[in-house]
Amino acid sequence: MAKPNHLTDTVSDRIDDAADAISGERDTVPGPSTNPSTNLIINDILLRSVGRLSRLTVEKAVLGRKYGSQFAKDAVENRSLLQTMAAYGVTKVATRSIPGAAIVSTGLVLKVLFDRSQSRRKSRRAGERTLRKQANPD
Repeated sequence: MAKPNHLTDTVSDRIDDAADAISGERDTVPGPSTNPSTNLIINDILLRSVGRLSRLTVEKAVLGRKYGSQFAKDAVENRSLLQTMAAYGVTKVATRSIPGAAIVSTGLVLKVLFDRSQSRRKSRRAGERTLRKQANPD
């Protein structure tokens, strides 16, 4: 058996081992269909949908605490394609490997340090300006 090379491989192997210890069955892929490929597609769609809904809900809640629910809804739902693709790309890099996660984490820490090096008022105004543009793109 090949050594796992992603964090997700390691975790899925441990989950698989735990499931084997409980059920002992290895000849089925869980799901409503008898076709394992269909079950994989169904699971993928469900996980992506739940992940997207929970992410959007949390983002709206975080912004809504300060700016109100309508502003938060507009800001979160009016992201540009560039912002969406950039977030997806960075997430992909971060989740593919430990070095990728380290690079992304370092970048985030540097951004936070940069923001904190600016005056608090200047940094806050810049962030609020960006959110206002995003919430009202017209």
